[in-house]
Amino acid sequence: MTLKKIKIIAVIGIFLISFLAHFAYEISPNIIFSFIFPVNESIWEHMKIIFTSILIYGLIDYFLLNKYQITYHNFPFQLYFTALFSIPLYLVIYIPLYKLIGENPFISISLLLIIYIISQVISYYLLQEKNLKVLNTLAIPIILLSYLGFIYLTYNPLHNYIFYDFKEEKFGPNEYQKIG
Repeated sequence: MTLKKIKIIAVIGIFLISFLAHFAYEISPNIIFSFIFPVNESIWEHMKIIFTSILIYGLIDYFLLNKYQITYHNFPFQLYFTALFSIPLYLVIYIPLYKLIGENPFISISLLLIIYIISQVISYYLLQEKNLKVLNTLAIPIILLSYLGFIYLTYNPLHNYIFYDFKEEKFGPNEYQKIG
């Protein structure tokens, strides 16, 4: 198995994990799941799907890289970089489409797949770069800080349409308020 094949498998794996992540909190609504999975249908909460799915699949990726003795560098850096980079990339493309045509599941899911392909292409190249020690060292703190941001914004959402769940007509898991 080659690094390229592992990255192709990663796109499929992350995509499949995304579907599980979408419904995880609904299936088991608890405080831990609210930290890492979406608690409502807002655009922002769905960014947790991207971040968490890439990180969860990272465990499988790490196993495959080692099992097939693939030479790689910068695994921690590429993991948090691709997870973080995918969020603004998705939003920059999705928000104009959303404002233009509204919610469209086909576009949302297709865009998600495209974002995962781009993230794994970036991952492929980062894994082949020379060792970036400082950036690798920052991996765990950056991932933890990112989740602290997700947690804060889940329970203290900004009052704009990105954080608004139009289906349930509320911001956050506990706050019912019509957008106006």
